[in-house]
Amino acid sequence: MKPAPARIAAFGALLAIERGAWSAEALASKSARLDSRDAGLASDIVFGTLRHQGEIDALIDKYSKRPAARLDEAVRLAIRMGLYQIRFLDRVPHHAAVNDSVELARRAGKASAAVFVNAVLRRALREPAEVAATASTPAWLLKRWIAYFGKETALNIARATLLPPERYIRVGHAAPPEGAVPTGVPGCYILESGRNPGLFRFQDIGSQSVVPLLDLQPGHSFLDLCAAPGNKTAQALETPLKAIACDLHPSRARMLQTLGIPVAVVDATRPLPFTRRFDRILVDAPCTGTGTLARNPEIKWRLAPADIADLQTRQIAILKNALPLLKPEGLLVYSTCSLEREENEDVVKASGATVLSTFQRLPGREPGDGFFAALLCP
Repeated sequence: MKPAPARIAAFGALLAIERGAWSAEALASKSARLDSRDAGLASDIVFGTLRHQGEIDALIDKYSKRPAARLDEAVRLAIRMGLYQIRFLDRVPHHAAVNDSVELARRAGKASAAVFVNAVLRRALREPAEVAATASTPAWLLKRWIAYFGKETALNIARATLLPPERYIRVGHAAPPEGAVPTGVPGCYILESGRNPGLFRFQDIGSQSVVPLLDLQPGHSFLDLCAAPGNKTAQALETPLKAIACDLHPSRARMLQTLGIPVAVVDATRPLPFTRRFDRILVDAPCTGTGTLARNPEIKWRLAPADIADLQTRQIAILKNALPLLKPEGLLVYSTCSLEREENEDVVKASGATVLSTFQRLPGREPGDGFFAALLCP
């Protein structure tokens, strides 16, 4: 029997993610022709499987004679999908999850492994087992969070990364759509699942909390140095500004052209090409994204400790290059969606700037993604 369209799309997306694609892009590509119900199920399977991957792989290790890491890619993903649905999706009939996982493995050219997939999933149904939810946070990452934030807060962060994120939209000064619920951040609303955002863009509440720190005033000159995809830039432009947006990659810079302001392709780790100074500068630096693991769960399975040091070097360079472009009375906000001290407080300290205040949101403590921001002056 042909697998359900939602499971075909989810399997294709998970294969693409395993090979380096980003989850949102892979899912959008594979589910483009699905109706809303099937697209919703495909999304649940993809993001749920990624969020709970550590727990699921521990179950594979228990139910199979071969560890998950040693299985063929397509076989491993078929089993992961099946186990996720059996364990976490009450609305999915177990027989559908099992049968479609077996067929997906067969269609991937692994006919001989289909019996193996069936055996693992049938055993999981016969022999329910408990696995700690912390297995879905890499041990080295959880250890860092415990050291920085304490055990209770770290565990709350880890638990929060396993939950589907709320859907926040940026309304700004406009009237919100029907059914949208206001938040503590002006212009930010929660939109219930399934509701159409209309003309408004999705933007996490943590992201929306950064721009207000700049205290933008009409007529300010404003430089957004790492601007793509442009959500914070668009939020800043709710105030009439003389703005310039920059990004390193031409493809990402093209995403900013709809904003109606000058856009520059700039490598901010190198000396910057501007001769003027600015009233306000935003450095929303490239980072590990460990504050966004509920939204981008593939990050935690790709990230390595060495990546943090590499990013820190780039972040320090960008911030040091930005500070001389600030007017004497100007303000700069340095921000990341990382929870890691090396990318946040340590970068700010290395810049030599005067710190006026710092701000941090943690998943499980505040709603939305984790963010760090520092308000700086020369």
